Amino acid sequence: MSEQRRRRVRLEISREAARLFWKQGVDGTSGDQIAEAVGLSTRTIWRHFRSKESCAEPIVMQSVEWSMDALRRWPPHLSLEEQFTAETERFGREATEEFQVDIILGVKMVRLGDTEPALRTAWLMACDEAERELVGIIAARLGREPGDLDVRMHAAAASAAVRVINEDVGAGLLEGVDPREYTDAPRLIANAVRRATGGAVGDAVSERPPEQK
Repeated sequence: MSEQRRRRVRLEISREAARLFWKQGVDGTSGDQIAEAVGLSTRTIWRHFRSKESCAEPIVMQSVEWSMDALRRWPPHLSLEEQFTAETERFGREATEEFQVDIILGVKMVRLGDTEPALRTAWLMACDEAERELVGIIAARLGREPGDLDVRMHAAAASAAVRVINEDVGAGLLEGVDPREYTDAPRLIANAVRRATGGAVGDAVSERPPEQK
C-alpha cells in the first residue's frame, strides 16, 4: 500500500470512528463497529491503529494541520491576525465540504476529550507535533536558530495559547454559540500569542512589499 493510500484509509477510518464516538461514546463503540462503518475488516483496523481510541488521531490532526498550513505560509510583512484572517477567508472559498466536516469532527473529538482521557491524549499529541514544527517557523521568522532556548519557549507558549483558544471556541460552537460571535477569532488568537510570548511573536517583522502598500 502506498503512503498516500495508507493516509487516505487511516483518515476514512478516523472519520467513521469519530462519528461513532460522538454518537455513542468511546466505551459504547467497538473495533468491530468501526470496521463495519467503514466497510473494512476488523483485522484491517488493527493494522492501521494500535487501539480504538487512537483511531481519532488523524481527524484531530486535520484541524491542527489547517492552522499549521496557515503559519507555514505566514509572510513576514503580515501580522498574525492579518494572516489568519486571510487564511480563514481562503478556507471559506476553497475548503471542500468534506474537509469542513472533518474540522467539525475534530472539534467534537477535542470536546469529548474533556471526559475521555484517551481522546485527550490524541489532541495533546497533535498539539505537540504542532509545537515542534512551530519551533522552525518562529526561528525563521525571528532570524534565530531552532535550538535557541527563547525560540523553543516562544513555540511552547504560542502553541499552548492557540490550543486554549481553539478549545474555548470549539466548546462554544458545540454548545450553540452563534458562529458570528467568533468573527474576531484571528485577533483573539494573535493577541493570545503575543501575551504568551511577551510580544515576541504576532507582529509583522518586515516592511510590506511596495506593490502591496
